[in-house]
Amino acid sequence: MTTTPEIEHPRTIRSYVIRGGRLTTSQQHALDNYWSTYGIADIKGPLDCTALFGRQAPVVMEIGFGMGDSLLAMARTNPAKNFIGVEVHKPGVGRILHEIEALSVHNLRIYCHDAKEILQHCVADNALDTVQIFFPDPWHKKKHNKRRLVQPEFMQLVRQKLAIGGRVHMATDWVPYAEHMMEVMSAAPGYVNASGAGLYSTDAERPLTKFERRGQRLGHAVHDLVFIKAE
Repeated sequence: MTTTPEIEHPRTIRSYVIRGGRLTTSQQHALDNYWSTYGIADIKGPLDCTALFGRQAPVVMEIGFGMGDSLLAMARTNPAKNFIGVEVHKPGVGRILHEIEALSVHNLRIYCHDAKEILQHCVADNALDTVQIFFPDPWHKKKHNKRRLVQPEFMQLVRQKLAIGGRVHMATDWVPYAEHMMEVMSAAPGYVNASGAGLYSTDAERPLTKFERRGQRLGHAVHDLVFIKAE
């Protein structure tokens, strides 16, 4: 597997930190053997989804899929849609590549790169049916809040890539981040809350994630937000 090394400009604010961690044997094997089939190596050129998947279908992009359990489940249960996962952590990428091959999931492809750069350089305007952001790093400390992925500028970039009527679906088990998401999205031009002004979604339409199960054990309430791109 070949990806462009992360080169961070001193003023660049990243929403993630590349964590250390050893790849398992199966993860490394998947990266070595399946990336060329299921990975998207071009991180600068425009993405042709019809050529990539061999068909035209609604495209769902999940940003920061972690170890990939929920993304994999959604791709398997929604074969009429095409799914693209974006993740910077190689263990998660290796794991989902292994599962894609093992389960013969034909409607899922993977980027291993910064989602902001992928949206800016690779995704055409109005190309996505759905963008999913599930349990992003909440950056708990106030001085780190600026690192949160859900920020006004980024959500306008997401809106630009969504088709009219497309949706962005977010979830978090950290109440202050849920409130931050609601504040950002409620003020964002061109979005409409699918559940009504100021309301969280009660119809998640997504598999239970590892983070959600952990949050439930800790007594954390999970909040989903669904916003629609208006005309």
